[in-house]
Formats: sequence, C-alpha cells, structure tokens
Amino acid sequence: MSIVCVGLSHATTAVDTLEKFSIKAKDVPRFLAEVRSLEGLVGAVALSTCNRVEVYAEGSSRIATGLVEVLRRHSGLPVPLEIRVMPESISHLFRVGAGLDSMVLGETEILGQMKQAYLLARELGVVSPVLDRLFQQALRAARRVRSETRITRGATSLSAAAVEFAERILGDLGGRRVMILGAGETGERAARSLFSRGVRALLVSNRHFDRANELATALGGQAIPFDDWPQAFPDVDIILCSTATPRFLLTVQKIAPLLPLRNGRPLCIMDLAVPRNVAPDVGALGGVSLYDMDSLGGAVRETMAARRGELTQCEEIIAQHAGLFVEWHQNRYGEMP
Repeated sequence: MSIVCVGLSHATTAVDTLEKFSIKAKDVPRFLAEVRSLEGLVGAVALSTCNRVEVYAEGSSRIATGLVEVLRRHSGLPVPLEIRVMPESISHLFRVGAGLDSMVLGETEILGQMKQAYLLARELGVVSPVLDRLFQQALRAARRVRSETRITRGATSLSAAAVEFAERILGDLGGRRVMILGAGETGERAARSLFSRGVRALLVSNRHFDRANELATALGGQAIPFDDWPQAFPDVDIILCSTATPRFLLTVQKIAPLLPLRNGRPLCIMDLAVPRNVAPDVGALGGVSLYDMDSLGGAVRETMAARRGELTQCEEIIAQHAGLFVEWHQNRYGEMP
C-alpha cells in the first residue's frame, strides 16, 4: 500500500485551468464515489480550493493512473497532472497544511479547508485508517508550525495591513466605529477583517448603494449613501478608502471644518486606493493619522521577509512529523515500492 497525491496547484497552473478542475462542495460526494470505485483504492480525501485541486489517496501502485483519469473526466481537460508518491506525498500534505505551499506564505485559511475536506471524506466513509492517521498528523504538524514559529504573523495584504495599523493606533477595535468608502474587493476584505476583530459598528458607503447594502447586511452593518459620509464623520474612529474616484475624495477643505465636531477624538484614515482618495496634507491635520499604499505596502513587504526567515524552523517541524509517519507506515507495510 502507498499514499499518492494527484492534482494541480497555483504553483504550476493558470487560474483558468484550476477553475475547470475545481470540485464544488455539492459535487464532492459524487466525485469521491467515483474515486472510490477505482481498483486498488483503499481511501481518499479531495482537497479543492481556489489555489489547488488535489486528491490524496491510499491504495496500490495503480491508483495514481486512475485518479488522473477521474480528474481529467471531471474537468474535461487532458492536461498533465502533478503526481507525488511516498515519501514526497506525505511531506507535501504537511507543507500544504502549514501554509508553506500557499500563494501567500504562511496563510492560515488552508488549514481549515484541509480539515473540512478530511472531515467530509470521513463522514462519507472514504477515509481509511491510514489516511485518518495521516491527516490527524498533518493537522497536528500545522498547529505546531503556527504556535512555535512566526510564519503566520503580520499582514500579507494591504487590507490586512490597514487593519493592523488601526489596531496599533487605537488598541482593541471591538468597540470602534468604522466607515468603509468603497465596497469593492479591497473594501470588502478590510471590512471582513475588521469584523473578525470584533468591529460591529460598521458603515459602508459606495457609489452603487445596492453593493454597499449587500456588504453591510452581510456583516451586520449599515449602508449609507455615498454623498452622506460627512454626516457620519464626527462619530467614526476609522475611515478606510478604496474607491475608484479619480480625484481626492477627502481633502483638508472638507475634513478640517468637521474636526471640531469630534471633540479631540483621534481619527485613523487608511487610503488603499490607486489613484489615492485622500489628499496627502490631510495627514498633517491635528488628531488625524493617515496611511497610504506606500506605508502599508512597506509593512506587507516586511512581513513577507520576516516570514521567509521562519522557513527553516517550519521545514524542520514538517520533516519531523513527516518522518515519524513514514517510519510508522514502513513498519506497518514494509519498504515503499
């Protein structure tokens, strides 16, 4: 018996190809049922995310060929697939779970996705005892990497960096009032990051009110008309701008007359727009802290450099756990074919 990994990832495959191989959540039971019918297969787990589609399976040496055929039928594409066998398949799974094979080094979302994929396969009765042990060990190794290294520390996107800066300035964000100007992808990411940190007083403004209302409703906030932001200005602690407006939306002429209404409360403004939404001289106003793409982008670059410095320790933890599993597997089944 061996363990193989067959699939594709962002590292070698274009997004449009990955999309065709993607397995929707509702289709996983049917997909695994087809995989389960392969001759020589003992167990399988299907991991499908926006950055990878991989099947981890236990069985005879022939199962890799069968998995390739199933994945190609599912996608309708005869493209080459990546095939990993033991011990590479083991270390690969552990690196994936720890975020070391992610597009953003050290990202943590993949761990939850892996756990969900494993639990679903187990619920469907497709996880063999060996795969059960493997995934438990992989999850354990990923948690060690997260707790014993700094690979997950710091912001890796501009929206996350903006939230981190706001937290440094204002402390706990739970009771803060935030206004989002621009409900596009960047604004949405920032809003969700703020929500995860306990922000519930969230105002969302967008040129298309329906979009603002959609995002505000999803996060329990309030949508306001785009031209009404000055009315909410006195009561907010953070303003995050990410609109496509080609001119400055917030200027000294607009902001200065409103500052006395704040009674000295500090204001944090994050400008994530290109071109900028906030005039640079706004940052010189008393009580206003302004951060733009340059300062936030520098924080992201520092974070990624720091994370790369943690790789050696992360790889040591992965090698230790993968080695223990491979040793256990060899004791059970003998040397790998």
